[in-house]
Amino acid sequence: MYLFANATIYIGLAVALYSLLMMTLGISIKKQKFINSAKGGLVALFVCAAMAMISLFYLLATSQFQYQYVAEYTSSDLPIIYKLTALWAGNAGSLLLWTFFLTLYTCMIAFSRKMKGNPMVPYIASILLANAVFFFFILGFVAKPFALAASIPTEGRGLNPMLQNPGMIIHPVTLYLGYVGLAVPFAFAMAALILKNVDDFWIKMTRRWTIIAWLFLSLGNIFGAAWAYVELGWGGYWAWDPVENASFMPWLTTTAFLHSVMIQERKNMLKVWNISLIIISYALTLFGTFLVRSGVLTSVHAFANSNLGLYFLVFMGLAVIGSLYVLMSRYNLLKRSAGEFQSFVSKESSFLVNNLLLVGAAFAVFWGTIFPLVSEAVRGTKVTVGIPFFNTVESPILLSMMFVMAVCPMLAWQHSSLKNLKKNFLIPSILAVLGMVLMVVLGIQKAWAVIGYGVIVLLFITHFLEFYRGVKARRKMTKEAPFVALYRLMIRNRRRYGGYMVHIGIALITMGIIGSQNYDLQTMKTVSLGQSIDLGAYRINYDRLDQKKEGSNDVVYADVTVFKNGKRLGSFEPQKIFYSNQESEPSTQVAIISSIKEDLYIVLSAWENDGKATFVVKVNPMMAWLWIGSFMIVIGALFAVWNGKYQNITPRYTGVRKEVS
Repeated sequence: MYLFANATIYIGLAVALYSLLMMTLGISIKKQKFINSAKGGLVALFVCAAMAMISLFYLLATSQFQYQYVAEYTSSDLPIIYKLTALWAGNAGSLLLWTFFLTLYTCMIAFSRKMKGNPMVPYIASILLANAVFFFFILGFVAKPFALAASIPTEGRGLNPMLQNPGMIIHPVTLYLGYVGLAVPFAFAMAALILKNVDDFWIKMTRRWTIIAWLFLSLGNIFGAAWAYVELGWGGYWAWDPVENASFMPWLTTTAFLHSVMIQERKNMLKVWNISLIIISYALTLFGTFLVRSGVLTSVHAFANSNLGLYFLVFMGLAVIGSLYVLMSRYNLLKRSAGEFQSFVSKESSFLVNNLLLVGAAFAVFWGTIFPLVSEAVRGTKVTVGIPFFNTVESPILLSMMFVMAVCPMLAWQHSSLKNLKKNFLIPSILAVLGMVLMVVLGIQKAWAVIGYGVIVLLFITHFLEFYRGVKARRKMTKEAPFVALYRLMIRNRRRYGGYMVHIGIALITMGIIGSQNYDLQTMKTVSLGQSIDLGAYRINYDRLDQKKEGSNDVVYADVTVFKNGKRLGSFEPQKIFYSNQESEPSTQVAIISSIKEDLYIVLSAWENDGKATFVVKVNPMMAWLWIGSFMIVIGALFAVWNGKYQNITPRYTGVRKEVS
């Protein structure tokens, strides 16, 4: 098995080098047989990556502790699901997962029926192959997944308790699918520039790829937030941790890209901006990987310190410099055919403002993340940037983006007249103001919360009007029933109405953020058996402290009975789990009682021999809306890409290069 498993890596590296050589040679001398040979190599490359994955899965599942990776991340008593997910618990395994997805995406593009005969394919494949060469090199010589241990241990170290959570099954996988997915539009953009194709064909061809990558990034961030909420026992879902930021930054820039490409498609504008956005998004995925694996920043998510960070930094530098060189070499061609803005009060201007806000948010996160490194390099002291900085900077940006999202559907392309503005915004604005007044009457006093909820009300109204007017216009032409008209309107405009659904989802998430950040309640109290803790409308009775065995793990738990406004909600068990083969702190099992209005969050913090226990209790308002909004985002993104068509678009190449023969 040792020879076979390592052979998959080294043969994969050789095949990647061969395919890259054949592909570039075929492009240079215009020989299709070389390109066909390289495409055959792509299949072999995917097989190598798949066999390496299967081999590591087998070694993990069967507890082959003679392999260093297996001994470091599993133990014989670990549940089989966590033995398997340990594949992405460490550097070597997670990079193998990355490589597998990369080779899968490359094969899907190279052999896609929609891409058959497209002269961009060899260039796209070459760029993705260059990525594959780098990752196979790392797996072969730096982070070796099949390295043998110096001595064979009788038992493995086991998996970090924080990773023994259902979130471990899906969070890293979705995040990596998003990271690797962004290499696809990047490769398309570079191929289009090399071919001097400055129209929007490459954007139309990669639209679905980009939305899917964005969707997986969204899922990765959502599942990560949910994991943190239930696992870490601190009562929050986002701590602006450097690794959290690393996944959030490309999400922001990709969101900006998805909006600005619509202006290029409709108005032939922002070509340089769009290329720049996709370069930045791709570079940020590499930067995030550098942060996770370099050890330069402290993070609960980061892997152990290693020299991998330097390799990723060099590769990221080469990729960015190379792509910027290609962009600048085509700059005059891009600018020569670009359109211009005709009015500041127009839909395209609102898209541009939205883009600037998104990129500004990404830059603020980037600066806050790297500032400790900058301060250490300049002053010799690492200054930590905490949650207050990010909340202070990002909150007004978020509300500004929400406002732009609210008004954008009501604006016309090119120019919105004063008459149209009055017609479209007078009633929604009045209703939003009335909503803000009602909130104040109901007791919402904080200014940011009132403004935020007012903007959300405005967004809901303008988006409802978009659906209403669309249905009304369709019914006028077709005489269809309202729900039939709505259904057919949406499926014939999937991208538009899928985008509106995503906007509504983001508004619901913002509702949850505003409520949980501004109106949460918290107490920490030590009580004896039979005593209670009061917080808001809740009373928590402490009934019992006990201990039990779960496999080889020891579990200390408290029985508590929860009442709200005198009504019994039930009995719950906040826990601490001690893992037999781990020297780290015990993991926390939180008791969470959720409702549409708020969450009650109970943590068993500490206890004494006489039965006294210390509990942390929080009331987190509006938390359910954060998860509902997340679900809406996923539904909207899937709706936008499901059964989409390329509208019979054919490539229009303005460059001097011709398809190889």
